[in-house]
Amino acid sequence: MQQQRSSAGVTGAYVIVTCLFFAWGFITSLNDPVVTAVKGIFCLSNVRAQQSATAFFLAYGVMSFPAALLLARMKSIPTILIAFTLMVIGCLGVLAAANLVSYNLVLVGLFVLGSGITVLQVAANPLAAALGRPEYSHFRLTFSQTFNSLGTAIGPYLGAVLFLKGIETQKCEATTQAARLSSLAGIDRAYFWICGLIIALAFLFVVFRKVVTDAAPPPSQEIAQRGFIAVVRDALSSRWAVLGAVAIFLYVGAEVAIGTQMAFFLHSDSVWGRSNAPFAYPLIGHIMGNDGVFGVSAEEAGKAVALYWSGAMVGRAIGSALLARVRAAMLLAVFTAVACLMCLYVFTVGGVAAGVMALSIGLFNSIMFPVIFTLTLERSTASTEATSGFLCFAIIGGAAIPPLVGFVSDHTSYVKAFIVPAACYAVLFLFSMAAHRAKVTISDEPAVATIH
Repeated sequence: MQQQRSSAGVTGAYVIVTCLFFAWGFITSLNDPVVTAVKGIFCLSNVRAQQSATAFFLAYGVMSFPAALLLARMKSIPTILIAFTLMVIGCLGVLAAANLVSYNLVLVGLFVLGSGITVLQVAANPLAAALGRPEYSHFRLTFSQTFNSLGTAIGPYLGAVLFLKGIETQKCEATTQAARLSSLAGIDRAYFWICGLIIALAFLFVVFRKVVTDAAPPPSQEIAQRGFIAVVRDALSSRWAVLGAVAIFLYVGAEVAIGTQMAFFLHSDSVWGRSNAPFAYPLIGHIMGNDGVFGVSAEEAGKAVALYWSGAMVGRAIGSALLARVRAAMLLAVFTAVACLMCLYVFTVGGVAAGVMALSIGLFNSIMFPVIFTLTLERSTASTEATSGFLCFAIIGGAAIPPLVGFVSDHTSYVKAFIVPAACYAVLFLFSMAAHRAKVTISDEPAVATIH
């Protein structure tokens, strides 16, 4: 039986944990301007530049199950401190890469940083849900994830300001040495301060470790006893766990691929690169700022990416209200169908309007991860722990789909590359219709989902 906890202590612990959601949202979304910056700094192909996203999201495939076992065998605070340690090492790797001008070291640093964030997510989500009265667990997690979305909206804008001034992604040779050095210095500064932020958060958790530990849910002895192989085998035994993992793989892959390639896409001549028309849109023009030079620069395009992720934040608020009135599977069907049609519009039409359309896809990405997650948990015949672990493992789609989109871009165009996420959303639509017809196998509340 869980011991009585003071309301003030639990609230304080919840505030501290919520800071984590903002931090990992901010760090994750910095991948978008990093991909754009390294393409211009190191003169990379689209496929090679997208390896930055691959290195980061590959960590989910490698670390999800080990992180779950680590949390099961240790309490929340030690697990979170291990995550912080990995994140600091990753930031130091990126710092070293910026100073040594080594792209391979950038990839190593991003992988270690992503590993730390994976461990952090596995530990922090159930912790946020448990810090308070059970009947308000969904509200607490949703509120914390609002700060995660805030972080993902701020990251691309700040990264564009720090990393992309003077960077040319269309013709690498047009990027001056001064611009390259300025971009590397911006990356150095950003990850230095992120490193400081992580150390400050670690200090907070050490100071308030008793409050957080008392409020935290106990480790799962069942997972600890079963071991890695048994948990994976259990997940693979369920058809719906496998289908849900495929859906998460495709969703995260499509979302990340669009986000990391968005600045290239907007900056291209076939969309916004040779036009001042986007500045006529009040919100878009205000976010980008006009440098007075005709057309949309890489820096201005990078700032606009913040609108893609802000759409997800707005969509979560709208989607939460709609989910109270509409069946989750049907709402997912509508959102995936609209996202697919928007990608097909970009693919077939192009031009200035296609840029606005592409930015708006974030609005419909908003509910996909949590709805896919919970629909799968409700239908899976595997244990909740095994299913959840397998679904988190499937976030590795963020490592696989972006290079594919980069490959298509290299051989066709940024506009034509939208056929890849269109295909992903089409499959997700089929998943939602199958879920609508499938039988729910559990009657209790589904486990809390990480919202990517």
